[in-house]
Amino acid sequence: MIETLVEEYRGNVLENTHSGRICGVNERGEVVYSIGDVEQLTYLRSSAKPLQALPSIQRGVQEKYNLTDIELALLGASHRGEPFHIEALESLSRKVGLNEDNLICLPTYPLNPDARDRLFKSDHPKRKIYHNCSGKHFGIMSLCKLLAVEIDNYWEREHAAQQEILKTVSIMSGYPADHISLGVDGCGVPVFALPLRNIAQAYMTLACPDLIENVALGKAVQTLTRIMNEQSRMIGGTDQICSTLLQDPNIVAKGGAKGIYCFGLKNERLGFALKVSDGSEEEWPLIVAGILQQIDYSNQSTINNMLRLSSQKVINDNNRIVGENKISFHLSAYRRD
Repeated sequence: MIETLVEEYRGNVLENTHSGRICGVNERGEVVYSIGDVEQLTYLRSSAKPLQALPSIQRGVQEKYNLTDIELALLGASHRGEPFHIEALESLSRKVGLNEDNLICLPTYPLNPDARDRLFKSDHPKRKIYHNCSGKHFGIMSLCKLLAVEIDNYWEREHAAQQEILKTVSIMSGYPADHISLGVDGCGVPVFALPLRNIAQAYMTLACPDLIENVALGKAVQTLTRIMNEQSRMIGGTDQICSTLLQDPNIVAKGGAKGIYCFGLKNERLGFALKVSDGSEEEWPLIVAGILQQIDYSNQSTINNMLRLSSQKVINDNNRIVGENKISFHLSAYRRD
């Protein structure tokens, strides 16, 4: 079942609806909030990036290559190619001994409009490193070096590095590795499909690493989530939802393509995953704000930041307000039939 999450009005007329699913789990992995079918298989897309970064951190990539926190943050990032992102990526690749040509990503321009326009004006060519997933790819190649395996085919699902990542996704989500469905992500590496409830559980585990039996993995989670909070602008970029939400040290969060967004609350020991069924991302801040409001989240400034980023008002080409977007969901306690 898919339910409406956001209604979009033009004037007083309902013009569009954005439907989807929401799942919230507690530290025991129990569903405590739900909208729609929380068992439906859902691709993690780039929400998997913090999980994909963990094996190399667990094996000491930061210490071996003397990476700064800024550089390490990029392993779990969807950067927008702003100058500070590219500077750190170039430093990261030099330290690890990687070449931009090793990336399977095709050359592109940054997603950040200002960064892209500056390159256009100065007639700079596309580069692979500008791809928003390049940090993740450098992280996987770093894992290859730590495992002493070849790099050339790092994106193949049978590769030793990808198998390590798959095992980590399974541990963090509480979902058997042989049940995880694999596809190919937009950037060329394997992408994981799990029930939405297990995706929420993965983010609950990121927020509560004390629950992880493997001590080394638990420490890697502590390291990564601390850095995601302290270096939040590296995870997304200027005025991006992830970077803004991560300014709250109680939250670990990451979004992915086609409408998937996830976050964990450390003090509340909760994990949330949401999926906008039409693949839209514009509604994320408003939906996250709605979730936080409905669970009586204590940090009002975080809610205000989400509302600031959200497209509550529908603005036309003449910069006039012509409508509004409204939250239409009500979180309910999960019913166990």
